[in-house]
Amino acid sequence: MEKTQLRTPFFVVNPKSYLYGEEIYALAKKTDELAAKYDFDVLFTAQLIDLPHIIETCPHLIPCAQHMESLKPGRGMGHVLPEALAAAGVKATFLNHAENPCTVHELASTIARANEVGILTVVCADSVEEGEWIAGLHPDVMVCELTSLIGTGQVAGEDYMRASTEAVKAVSPQTKVLQAAGISTGQNVYDAIKYGADATGGTSGIVAAEDPFATLDEMFEALDRARTDFCKEA
Repeated sequence: MEKTQLRTPFFVVNPKSYLYGEEIYALAKKTDELAAKYDFDVLFTAQLIDLPHIIETCPHLIPCAQHMESLKPGRGMGHVLPEALAAAGVKATFLNHAENPCTVHELASTIARANEVGILTVVCADSVEEGEWIAGLHPDVMVCELTSLIGTGQVAGEDYMRASTEAVKAVSPQTKVLQAAGISTGQNVYDAIKYGADATGGTSGIVAAEDPFATLDEMFEALDRARTDFCKEA
């Protein structure tokens, strides 16, 4: 199976475990409408049990698992099988998030398995140095977010965004870089792309907002402006 080819800039909505069932379906539907309106590639994560409904009802989203493992068909009770995700229509997976880190061996093995089944890898790193090392595994997307800023509403500064993006690109030019920690406003979205990121997105900045739908509207409008102002592929 061929991987989805991501166009830049793209966006990620990652509700983690804040939402499930009808609430996440409503957020996915709103995100799907915005993806179609602005013609953006949008990765949308959800609990594994909620992904099939989102895949069926939201054709403009790129369905993304929040985790996957290097398991092969056979024994492996309770683990996440790559082939099962691919068969269900999942197109991408997060790996090595601060809330679910991987060992070095497991990370390398899981990236290899994702390549086998055509699933995009979105791999998290906590520092410029870690991002540079993980880039050597050639993930499809690197999330360069300081763990200390996750969920705080505080955004990494321009220096960190530029340095971490450049470090990844120096090792793996084809890897897309996503800057996402603390993103909670349209201006945050615009600035992330301005500072060199290929993508951005959010979790608590969206789901904990007073009006999540209005926040998404603001973020997508800002991403559209950033695409016009800074992206060669626009």
